[in-house]
Amino acid sequence: MFIVKVPSINGLGRTKGCENAGNEILKSLKEIYTNESGKKIDASLLDLEEIHLDNSNLEFTNKLIYENSLEIFESKSRVVFLGGDHSISYSLAKAFLDSCKKQDSERKPCLIIFDAHPDCMPSIGSKKNKFPTHEEWLRALIEDGFPPENVLLVGVRNPYSEEIEFLKKNSIKIISMNQIIANLHDTCDIIMEFSNNRDLYLSIDIDVIAPAFAPATGYLESGGLTSRQFLYIMQRMNKMKNLKAVDIVEINSEKDKKNFNGQTTKLGAKILSELI
Repeated sequence: MFIVKVPSINGLGRTKGCENAGNEILKSLKEIYTNESGKKIDASLLDLEEIHLDNSNLEFTNKLIYENSLEIFESKSRVVFLGGDHSISYSLAKAFLDSCKKQDSERKPCLIIFDAHPDCMPSIGSKKNKFPTHEEWLRALIEDGFPPENVLLVGVRNPYSEEIEFLKKNSIKIISMNQIIANLHDTCDIIMEFSNNRDLYLSIDIDVIAPAFAPATGYLESGGLTSRQFLYIMQRMNKMKNLKAVDIVEINSEKDKKNFNGQTTKLGAKILSELI
């Protein structure tokens, strides 16, 4: 497992504090000795890298994320990216799409997103900030060519009307919280079947989990998954041989330290341990 820190934020001021989450998650990982499958976790032996970025220069930042991740996708069989906010997923997933095309024109990329929000708002970009924020990244990615039929949203529970319209127009599939709660095991089967015969990228916004379990994030939404439910889903998905990439984003480690005794960061480390 290759782990890459991507300390980038472009979140309208709401994600300040997420840029150091990767470092804090890895510190917390040192307190996890085995994951729940019994695999020994030794944080000192991890294959680590960081994409060194300048958050004051979004053009430079997005270029570096894209170029570095494209190279990683072509040389590593599986990788976890630690954000940062959800804006990093635009350049990461774009590189994932291009990597699939570059390696084999027949390879099909699949993007499964765990998020309380669709992140499909219309662009509010300007000359100063022309790259998609954490609220716009998926819409921008689809408009730039990622096939919408290969996108699945899981756990969305507070979309804007503009987002609902975009999702319907592009026939993007959604698994609701009620569907998950009704039968967690069967819903996992559906999620996994969606990616059959396709290279899989998982994007995890920590706010898919209920605030009681993951309070240190920018947009708290009641009624999410429990940490136990989410860990079960990850344990199931980690068994998939076609899983190529994961990102974990929107953990505000500064807020977490100050107000929540590192609870959300510890959950991020626990999720990471189940993916190793």
